[in-house]
Amino acid sequence: MIEILAAALFLPLFPLSMLLNGLLSRLKSPLARFLITLLWPQIGIFLLHAAKQPVPEGFVTWSLASSGFYALRLLTVRDLGLWAGFLASSAVALVWISSESDRHLLAFWLSLPSALLFLLSGAIEKRCGAAYAGLSGGLATRFPRLSGLLILTLLAAVATPPFPGFFEMLGLLQGANIAPAILFIWLLWGWAGIKLAQGFQSGSDESGPVNDIGKGATLMFACLLGTVVVASLYLKGGAL
Repeated sequence: MIEILAAALFLPLFPLSMLLNGLLSRLKSPLARFLITLLWPQIGIFLLHAAKQPVPEGFVTWSLASSGFYALRLLTVRDLGLWAGFLASSAVALVWISSESDRHLLAFWLSLPSALLFLLSGAIEKRCGAAYAGLSGGLATRFPRLSGLLILTLLAAVATPPFPGFFEMLGLLQGANIAPAILFIWLLWGWAGIKLAQGFQSGSDESGPVNDIGKGATLMFACLLGTVVVASLYLKGGAL
């Protein structure tokens, strides 16, 4: 039971999830945020496996409540870095209701878009001073490449097809008793993602001209997203 409680720190369940979100908010390096977002839940999964016992039923309810809480929080957040951290907390909490064999991949696919959003947050902060929806508006006209990558990553983050999160969420829906709760959480992700995207794309920014991200960096980021899609389709049964 001690291992399971320790795992709740790394597969963040509220209020234990405040440790992860506090750490992410204090780190200044986008790369450090990226790495922690990917590695943190994997530690929790190892602890969960070390427990060598089924997840207690109470933890399933706790995980759904925690995921739903952070999904609701997303609707009120405008800072991209904070939004990414809350989304990671909401998404990774769902690992508790997955089968043991799927946990590592599920945690990776659901946390990767949030980790990528931290990198994009750093790029926006560098150019606009802050990655805040509404304040850093007009990205579509000022930074078309950065804006395009942000929209694609947000689509991946809220689990739209053909990104991996979509297939992972479909797999979680196989549990008939909890399907309505998962669908509600998924709906909140999409709603929050649309609101955030609107805040960054609409409006205008009157600050001086700043260079968009380079074509090489754009191509690398786009290739990474494409590789993620292809890998997900292949692992889900050779869909290609």
